[in-house]
Amino acid sequence: MDPDSVKSTLSDLAFGQVMAAAARNLQKEMIDQGKAQASNSVDDEVDLDELMDDPELEKLHAERIASLKKEAEKREAKVRQGHGEYREVTEGEFLGEVTTSDLAICHFYHKGFYRCKIMDKHLKSLAPKYIDTKFIKLDAENAPFFVSKLSVKTLPCVVFFRKGIAFERLIGFQDLGGKDDFSTKSLENLLIKKGIISKRKGDNEGDDDDFLDRRRTVRVSSVDPDSDSG
Repeated sequence: MDPDSVKSTLSDLAFGQVMAAAARNLQKEMIDQGKAQASNSVDDEVDLDELMDDPELEKLHAERIASLKKEAEKREAKVRQGHGEYREVTEGEFLGEVTTSDLAICHFYHKGFYRCKIMDKHLKSLAPKYIDTKFIKLDAENAPFFVSKLSVKTLPCVVFFRKGIAFERLIGFQDLGGKDDFSTKSLENLLIKKGIISKRKGDNEGDDDDFLDRRRTVRVSSVDPDSDSG
């Protein structure tokens, strides 16, 4: 046999053995990777099952449900007390209304005064938003006793009560720029500042409107021109 032919044959055999070994190694590596992935998948499933059965997670979930239920019950109780809407009350009902709520706003108004209607519009908008505070209105003409008792002399007059005790008031529009075109947001910010309502989380919208309102503010003279007299 030709020596060169023998060399070529042996070389081909050696190359074939190397390729076969490489193929076996690759196959083994792929099988091992498949087993590892399967093992990881099983581990993930086990971890998820363990998480679902985690007593700490179940406890947190139960606490959250209880908290939501408590908030709903609190809201329902407030609604039963007349919170969540802007209502008119009579002089006979007035004392019971302001003494049965921790926080209450009462607008003393006159049905013929335009500015009282403006105040009505803004308070009606805010009442459903701030359930912890009661919003009511009282016709000053039909409530002479409390008008005198609370020294209400200029309308609109919005009096703030904490546990039945008057602690602050808005007289006319003098704290709102002295003009009729103030925004609901401006009144809302003022009520928050006065402590009769509490700022809600994440509620920072409308600050630009308040800034523009402040820029429109005019100096009010000693003779109060911004409110109707009653």
